[in-house]
Amino acid sequence: MKQRIFDRFAETGLIKSADLPAQGLASADRVRLIRRGNEYFNSGDIETARRVFQTTGYSDGLIRVGDRYLGARRPVDALKMYWLAHDRKRSEPLVEKAVLAIRRLLAEEEKDE
Repeated sequence: MKQRIFDRFAETGLIKSADLPAQGLASADRVRLIRRGNEYFNSGDIETARRVFQTTGYSDGLIRVGDRYLGARRPVDALKMYWLAHDRKRSEPLVEKAVLAIRRLLAEEEKDE
């Protein structure tokens, strides 16, 4: 029973390889992109800023995007940003909430069987 629930997500996951920073990005290019991402973020274009910050692996930007997502009641998206930023202080409480939610789902499914 429990395995069936996780089988639904076998092909997809929270973090895909496309979400990881680009390899081989020159330092000067990275700096230019981060500045551009900050401009997008400050102008309110959070999604474009997110793409730039993910491409560059800019953790401060990813955290700011995660904070925006959390404020917009998008905890899974926030968790993803915090995870990519390697910010365990922010990600761990969200992981704990996700674990509780999964436990509840598993308990409900067990009752239905």
